[in-house]
Amino acid sequence: MHETKILKTILMGSLSNIKLEIEKYANESNFTELQIVEKLEKYFFNKKFNENLKLYKKGKKKVSEITKDLKISPRKFYATLENKNVEHKKYKK
Repeated sequence: MHETKILKTILMGSLSNIKLEIEKYANESNFTELQIVEKLEKYFFNKKFNENLKLYKKGKKKVSEITKDLKISPRKFYATLENKNVEHKKYKK
């Protein structure tokens, strides 16, 4: 419940409001502020990755464009595809 409030604050609020929400959540939960920030970073990365994955499956976006957008290496992209059990073209080394 409180996590969604943090997400709304991040999308709509200023930096001071975001910091206050993270501090409130840290006080109410067993997580540190750093752990909360890491969870949020992971959440937004997965959200952006899934959006790009839909375009990749449709053939509208290339791997090079996706890796540039997400600022990750192609190896990490393919490793994430394998973790999500998504079929992709495997190249010989």
